[in-house]
Amino acid sequence: MIRALWTASTGMQAQQTNMDVIANNLANVNSSGFKKSRADFQDILYQTRKAAGTGGDGNEVPTGIQVGLGSRVAAVQKVFTSGDFQQTENELDIAVEGTGFFQVTLPDGTDAFTRSGAMKKDSTGRLVSSDGFPLSPEVVVPENSTAVTIGPTGNVEVTLDGESTPSLIGNIELVRFSNPAGLKSLGRNLYAETPTTGAPITGTPGEEGFGTLSQGFLEGSNVNIMEEMVNMIAGQRAYEVNSKSIKTADEMLQMTSQLVR
Repeated sequence: MIRALWTASTGMQAQQTNMDVIANNLANVNSSGFKKSRADFQDILYQTRKAAGTGGDGNEVPTGIQVGLGSRVAAVQKVFTSGDFQQTENELDIAVEGTGFFQVTLPDGTDAFTRSGAMKKDSTGRLVSSDGFPLSPEVVVPENSTAVTIGPTGNVEVTLDGESTPSLIGNIELVRFSNPAGLKSLGRNLYAETPTTGAPITGTPGEEGFGTLSQGFLEGSNVNIMEEMVNMIAGQRAYEVNSKSIKTADEMLQMTSQLVR
């Protein structure tokens, strides 16, 4: 009975983590470029009471006796499917159609990566993220520019005041990884490289497996509300079943303690 108590408690703990992941997904349903997470589960240790193949009379036992000791969360994985595109008509909003991340430079000089293309201009004209982190390589928009055009391949052109011919001022590059699921989430829609992602591969949008850019659009969250609600109901029921197992095991212990010889 004691084993059942502890086994069921591991199931409740695993489902609590599952609910935390689902809640975070739902909380970010409107976060630009957000990628949902998924909890993966696995069983844990087993107690072997009889090993398969043993037998004292020359016969082999085809199956043994193993009792599991519960479950645990094996991983919480980011799912990098594309979100829906939303037209904003803002000339500094950029969406990536396909594979690739924007690269920005953090205040400590390290690089971070994001799918959120909600760019702004800082006081010097640099294109920066909503938190003020500049794109890498930097793109600086002149003060006397009247329009900014960002092409599918990352070319940034501006029309200067008094001129009719656009001028090329820079290029936006994208970065991809062999294992994007290994990226470390930093918050603020930012990710950091880890040893499991592989080295970042930088390239031009539209070439060598990279997606293209769409000006005036933003990529929304890839969270499906109905799917998350179904997962929430399933997780809640699994939590209830495990709590019921604890209650049943407790009642059986109670009956055992009340036995009269």
